[in-house]
Amino acid sequence: MPSSLRRLPTAAAVWMLTGLTLGGCAVGPDFRRPEPPAGTHFVSAGAVDARSAPAGAEDPARWWTGFDDPLLDRIVARVLAGNLDLAVAAARLEQARAGLAVRTAIQRPSGQLGAEAATGRLSVQTPLGRLLDARPGFDRTADEYALNAGASWELDLFGGLQRGEDAARADYLAAGAGEAGARLAVVAQAADTYIYVRALQSRLQVLHEQIDTQRRLVGLIALQVSRGLAAELQHDQAQGALAEVEAALPALEAGRDAAMFALDVLTGDAPGHWRAELEPPAALPRAPAVATAGGPASLIRRRPDLMAAEYRLAASNARIGEAIAAYYPRMALTGLLGFATAGGGSLIASGAAQARLAAGLRWRLFDFGRIDAEVAAARGGEAEALAHYRQAVLRATEEVENAFIALVKREAQAATLSTGEAALTRARTRAFAAWQGGVVSLVEVLDADSRLLRARDARIQAEADAARAAVASFRALGGGWQPAVTDDTRPRPVAGTPGSQG
Repeated sequence: MPSSLRRLPTAAAVWMLTGLTLGGCAVGPDFRRPEPPAGTHFVSAGAVDARSAPAGAEDPARWWTGFDDPLLDRIVARVLAGNLDLAVAAARLEQARAGLAVRTAIQRPSGQLGAEAATGRLSVQTPLGRLLDARPGFDRTADEYALNAGASWELDLFGGLQRGEDAARADYLAAGAGEAGARLAVVAQAADTYIYVRALQSRLQVLHEQIDTQRRLVGLIALQVSRGLAAELQHDQAQGALAEVEAALPALEAGRDAAMFALDVLTGDAPGHWRAELEPPAALPRAPAVATAGGPASLIRRRPDLMAAEYRLAASNARIGEAIAAYYPRMALTGLLGFATAGGGSLIASGAAQARLAAGLRWRLFDFGRIDAEVAAARGGEAEALAHYRQAVLRATEEVENAFIALVKREAQAATLSTGEAALTRARTRAFAAWQGGVVSLVEVLDADSRLLRARDARIQAEADAARAAVASFRALGGGWQPAVTDDTRPRPVAGTPGSQG
């Protein structure tokens, strides 16, 4: 060992031992999971559990398979593979991963290896140059060579660096939960849009059937008018009713096309990609069973946005400790071992060896006012994150309740409308027969047609709204998604409320 290393200052050795002794003591409050401001059960859970519906998906993370629609399954698979919002979420996750890696690396010793070769020419017009120039054999040109290995390590005496790493880790986990939330959101949006497309197709099919019926009626009346069996008034009334029904076509077709284009964008494809597969009409998907077990407490553990809110709260809590650590001194150890010489031939010689070991102390001793402000800002950030978390829990519970109510009530509405549609179908048949027999006027037939059309359209919309409410229920419940990023080695939050300094 070079003699310079043996002459390490006593104070540096003392500081090094102190740092190794105190390392691991973390200032600031330890994170405690807050009690959620939610009840123990969903108000509408009983009504949802009692509904008669097809069995849902066995895997909650693949809830859309409960609709038993192969095309929907293919669309969702394409969404998960090609949606650009998911690509953005994945990129954010990588950024958070890199941020965590940086904060982790800060706590470890760093090493450097450097080599330098330089040549220079000294001015003889400076005082030093004039003095040296007066010496015999003075050479104005000088070469310098150096080869050094260095290391540095900032000792985490009071846990400020560890708190920073904890905050970065929580941000990373929040980004992972955010990615899972993005997957749930885009899949739910795709399923909702798909159901909307099928609903518009069903409504268009009913409308086309009604148009065909109205056209046959107009033709029949025109024949009767030509034979003198009916008045022109009846023909005009029938044509007006036909035009009224036909006028509804453009709006429904425009809505269908726009929904198809939206579905294309969700899958990351150009508008028109799925049109060929969606063009053939298909049955409207029926809302499957929705599992409500667990209540709000289970919702918090399962829903990605609530996980992310809790991780962000943990990150803000850790930043309080990071700010508090600025009250205390920071110490760093640096070392250097290498060779330096003014002549290349003797660079590795023993006489060219050099070594240095130092301990440096930095303390913001007269800056406590600014530190007070930084700590207050960090505490304010935690209070904001806590309020966001509690609000997120309340809103999540509200979304579940609203989705459950919509599901149950829309299904009840669809059942009532189905009964009414059957009755109006019989009434229309009887009205048409009575008109042919001359018992009633054409107005009554047209009125029966209009009522039947409205009932069928309303029934389809209610069934579609029920299926979309099921989608909203799966989304509100978290859909079984779990973040792809987990870290079982991180300190676990303890039960309770945000605690005091540990």
